[in-house]
Amino acid sequence: MRVLRNWFTGRRRTASIIAAFTVIGLCLALAVTDRLNPIGRTRADDRSIVVTAADGTLLRTFVSRDGKWRLPVKPDKVDARYLRMALAWEDQRFREHPGVDPFAMLRAAYQMAVKARVVSGGSTITMQVARLMEPRERTLSAKLLQMARAIQLDLHLTKDEVLELYLTLAPFGGNLEGVRAASFAWFGKEPHNLTVGEAALLVALPQSPERRRPDRFPAIAKAARDRVLATLAERGVITRQEAKEGQEEPIPLRRLPFPFHAPHLAQDLLAQNKAGDPVIVSTLDAQTQTKLEDLAKRERGYFDDDANIAVMVVENASRNVVAYVGGANFWVNAGQVDLGKAARSPGSTLKPFIYGIAFDDLVVHPQTLIDDKPTLFGDYEPRNFDRGFQGTVSVASALQQSLNVPAVMLLDRIGPIRLASLMRNAGAELQFPKKGAIPSLPLALGGVGISLRDLTMLYVAIPNGGEVKDLHYRAGAPEGETHRLFGKPAAWYLVDVLKGANLPDGWSMGQGIERDRQIGFKTGTSYGYRDAWALGFSQRYTVSIWVGRADGSTRPGHIGRNDAAPLLLKVFDLLPSEERWSSPPPEGAYVVQNAEQLPRGLQRFRRSAQLTAGLKRVQPPRISFPPNGATVSLDNPKKPQAMPLKAQGGRAPLRWVVNGLPLENQSMLGSDSWWTPEGEGFARITVVDADGRSDTSQIRLKAQN
Repeated sequence: MRVLRNWFTGRRRTASIIAAFTVIGLCLALAVTDRLNPIGRTRADDRSIVVTAADGTLLRTFVSRDGKWRLPVKPDKVDARYLRMALAWEDQRFREHPGVDPFAMLRAAYQMAVKARVVSGGSTITMQVARLMEPRERTLSAKLLQMARAIQLDLHLTKDEVLELYLTLAPFGGNLEGVRAASFAWFGKEPHNLTVGEAALLVALPQSPERRRPDRFPAIAKAARDRVLATLAERGVITRQEAKEGQEEPIPLRRLPFPFHAPHLAQDLLAQNKAGDPVIVSTLDAQTQTKLEDLAKRERGYFDDDANIAVMVVENASRNVVAYVGGANFWVNAGQVDLGKAARSPGSTLKPFIYGIAFDDLVVHPQTLIDDKPTLFGDYEPRNFDRGFQGTVSVASALQQSLNVPAVMLLDRIGPIRLASLMRNAGAELQFPKKGAIPSLPLALGGVGISLRDLTMLYVAIPNGGEVKDLHYRAGAPEGETHRLFGKPAAWYLVDVLKGANLPDGWSMGQGIERDRQIGFKTGTSYGYRDAWALGFSQRYTVSIWVGRADGSTRPGHIGRNDAAPLLLKVFDLLPSEERWSSPPPEGAYVVQNAEQLPRGLQRFRRSAQLTAGLKRVQPPRISFPPNGATVSLDNPKKPQAMPLKAQGGRAPLRWVVNGLPLENQSMLGSDSWWTPEGEGFARITVVDADGRSDTSQIRLKAQN
């Protein structure tokens, strides 16, 4: 007995050793195979790139490189009932097995032997993923490779990652792959809230996607769906009542189009997606975007001359573009042209920036009187739109009425090169009629090309205190540099003046009909009636409108006030409500009721030619220190010392303005003053004499090495 027992003990030990070495050998073989044949994820990585709104709502999707609608989706974005039904139908032990389920394979083999036909498959979801990633002919060797790949997948990925691959690659008929693409194509919605019947149809389709296509074989699709519902009800996965309700649901008879919103912006974001991110999250608000597109299509129908519409809505504080229409209809002639990026003549819409710079330099104040009368600027004689003149008016009234002569007078004073340089430095691209042309006075009336995007970016600076930053079209975009067009007092003046602009006929604000939202706006019409513009802002939003033809041809009689301004007001009515604008005057702003309350030099504006004729004995002021373009060294940037400001000429008293803010405690008698910088950086220093003449010096403050 002892001998026999020792013999059995030795056999067991030998078997254990052999089994151990076998397991080790299999593990080594698997490791070598995994090393020599890594998982290829080419098809899994070739997904449709989708563009979404800020909240994840799908705006537009693009087919994959191999022409499939293969939309990425994670399990937590899919209906939980569908997931439960799919796992119960396809792979009940998905979360327990190591990629291959031996029990399922034995069951499938037994059923085939008994029934002499395939009753159920032995493939797990992981094995199906392996086959979908590397399609091959259905052979025994291919099956064995799928099993090896499935084990590899299970070793390298979590169960949710494997499930994500299945939800992305599973076939659903035609060029539809993945449950998200199928849900949009068959039901027109995201897959996170499916009915029981919809979920059952999506469970049934991958087993025979072409034969069960509901748009071609609705009866077969219904039979397959109902079989899934009945079987899962018997297993207790769903209730019998749910199965009955699901079987009563209609089968979709046609494929639905995918969402197609903001197509121009989506195309642009795709072109900029150098990293190939499968999901591009824009800054757009889905609800606002949809409303805006509907409005643009409806309004475009009112034009009988093939005119098109481009619209932008920007949130002022964040500078996020919350709605973008590059054209009202993507499918018409030239509809693919992004009209928001096209360079067009802005008409009078640049005038606020001329006035803002003039306010900043203390050349004029909104209550300053200015002449609107026939005036020659060399051989250039601007006229108003109605060919008439208003005589002497306030600067505020000149801007509100968009009078041309006062705007050209002010541009003549501040300099067209300076205006163009400020806009270019802020990031706006300007196109002049002739390459290399020097900016001149017609710039005030639209003698330049600029896009709706860039013009909107500049207008957002007005409710933001004169600061320009890049607009954001993609979520998470960097802030970018800040550029100042003018100071906060000048921006406040513009807001106050433009809020008083006359509305188009049939609209009212503050008189007759009290509107909830206060809006400041400016319209413009380009030469030859080619472009109609309206740009406006509330405390929270900036809205811009362009109306015209894609080919730039003329539209006689169509002007910004009649075509674009009413549309601008309608867009504001679509936006979320906001509180009444409360904007107290900033430090440095003069709040007066009329020109008589202003300093004598600001009471009335006179042209440079008039000043030269009347002030021959008094030269204009000129800054002697710091000179323009100088770099001033600071001994201690953290605690800078006061530096002198010196000027020559000019009629006393001289006033000093630094970065748009008048210096406090200035001497009203002498020409010199003192200013304490805040630290390193750039500064714009302006001196203004009693007659409104000025000189400006741009300097850089830098720590002493």
